[in-house]
Amino acid sequence: MTFWPSEIYVYSAILLLALCSVITRAGFMVFGDYVPLPDGVRRALRYAPAAALTAIIVPDLLPWKAGAGPAFDYRLVAAMVGVMVFLRTRSAVAVIVAGMAVLWALRWLAG
Repeated sequence: MTFWPSEIYVYSAILLLALCSVITRAGFMVFGDYVPLPDGVRRALRYAPAAALTAIIVPDLLPWKAGAGPAFDYRLVAAMVGVMVFLRTRSAVAVIVAGMAVLWALRWLAG
């Protein structure tokens, strides 16, 4: 099997990216006791999961149209209903059922 220069480049890039990912993720487990984080950084890291979830969900609920800004979508209404159901019941299953029922109903009504 002969490697062309482009294949070597691709495989070395994959290997280096995997190595960087392992080092950055394992760094906290290996050196966590020896390099304590300041309190300000610890407080800021508590908000990382919420920020990541927001970054994933908001673009899906408010799709951006070029030149027009965010566009209305039925998913936004279904998500708001899901939030209201969660605040009332605290049940993940009820959120999924209510959100999907509202989404399907709105799509059916829109035709």
